[in-house]
Amino acid sequence: MSDVIGDLKSVDFITRNPNNPILTDKDVPYEAKLIFNAGVTKYNGKYVMVFRNDFFEEEDTKSRHYTNLGLAYSDDGVKWNVEDKPCWRINTDEIRRVYDPRLTVMDGKCYMCFAVDTNHGVRGGIATTEDFDKFDILSMSAPDNRNMVLFPEKVNGDYFRLERPFPVYSRGQDRFDIWSSSSPDLKYWGNTKFVMGVEHVPFANDKIGPAAPPIKTDKGWLTTFHAVDIDQNRGKNGWEAAWKKRYTAGIMLLDLNEPWKVIGMCNDPLIAPEAPYEADGGFRNDVIFPGGMILEDSGEVKIYYGAADTVEALVTADVADLLNACKPVDWATENIC
Repeated sequence: MSDVIGDLKSVDFITRNPNNPILTDKDVPYEAKLIFNAGVTKYNGKYVMVFRNDFFEEEDTKSRHYTNLGLAYSDDGVKWNVEDKPCWRINTDEIRRVYDPRLTVMDGKCYMCFAVDTNHGVRGGIATTEDFDKFDILSMSAPDNRNMVLFPEKVNGDYFRLERPFPVYSRGQDRFDIWSSSSPDLKYWGNTKFVMGVEHVPFANDKIGPAAPPIKTDKGWLTTFHAVDIDQNRGKNGWEAAWKKRYTAGIMLLDLNEPWKVIGMCNDPLIAPEAPYEADGGFRNDVIFPGGMILEDSGEVKIYYGAADTVEALVTADVADLLNACKPVDWATENIC
């Protein structure tokens, strides 16, 4: 682990929605406890959210843990109506749970990246749906990989995604980075390239990974990422006996034609845990995890994020401010092929 990272602050051009948190367990009409890490997009004239719902047999978090995916709709992206039952839950002898959805719309269909815990490792998958009732799985990765996000259009004839593999054995520690892969058909993935490492992010010393799916701008693919720092001196910081990590959100800019190349990044966190629902009273305090980013016609960008692994929240920013914050990087990644 690198040196301890001190206090962190959000940039001054984001605005937390005054209705935050915009979705909690109280809004869900079935068994629910932790509502977070949602994928959000615009689809068929509505804002659509697929959220992660974790709950327990009893109030004790050491009891049996369940997870499903819930579905909510909104006319304004702020006030949400939750459907009366979960939209997807996988129950097999091999797959234990599905979680952390990310939504991307292409060619009239909604694509959902997701993670699954299996008896033989963590896998990332991509499914497609037109009604959020039936999901067709297109591909599943080998273990261990997750945090996949899909670009909203092809680049030079191929589909692209960002991902975060878990190279524990080869690196000998909990230190994970952002990678990119491409596909001709959303089923077979390859041409994997290194995008950005923990060492490139001043506010991370443990791991980084993709967050919300990218949005296209004239200057490049604008995308958030999550960054984690760890401090062994942190004690009880949530419901667990100890929580030593802090999650923040970053923003970076990728090349339009070579989307594995970082051409700009903000050296400060975009969102750091500061509000009460982010830093206090949650399952794991001091956690910011974006899962949805929508560029409005007005230039406003809505960024949806899980807070303290407990609720879903929203910040807004002007796209020009986000782009201006992504300063040219003074490092370059080296890809063998």
